[in-house]
Amino acid sequence: MSLSAISAAVEARLAAQWNRCPVRGLNEASGNTPLDSKPYLEIQFPVSTSEQISTGTPGRNVWRTEGAIRFVLNIRTGKGVKDGAAWVDELAALFRGKVFDGVRTFAPSMPTLDDRNADGKWFSLSFAVPFEFDLFA
Repeated sequence: MSLSAISAAVEARLAAQWNRCPVRGLNEASGNTPLDSKPYLEIQFPVSTSEQISTGTPGRNVWRTEGAIRFVLNIRTGKGVKDGAAWVDELAALFRGKVFDGVRTFAPSMPTLDDRNADGKWFSLSFAVPFEFDLFA
């Protein structure tokens, strides 16, 4: 997996096009979690696989990584999901069927809404966006 390139591309896209709430990237301290219960977004990469898809060209073979970017939007418990659902729609549109910095994304999943969403003061809306990334090496 080309984690550094993929995560940098996703974080750059969010930095340029998302200003609804703070974003907590990979392995960032929980200090980025707002103390005042304001919404925040987490980025995760829960699954990926890599394989060589071309051979015979030393140094220029294609190594494809396929996986999912998981977005977890944390909103305050007890405030309904109207605003959170609208934000999820905006996030999904930022990554639906896009190509940026070598990352190709596909159709986002819908967030699951059930008893697992609420955790203390946070209500989490999570969805995943499948992706591909080709590394030439």
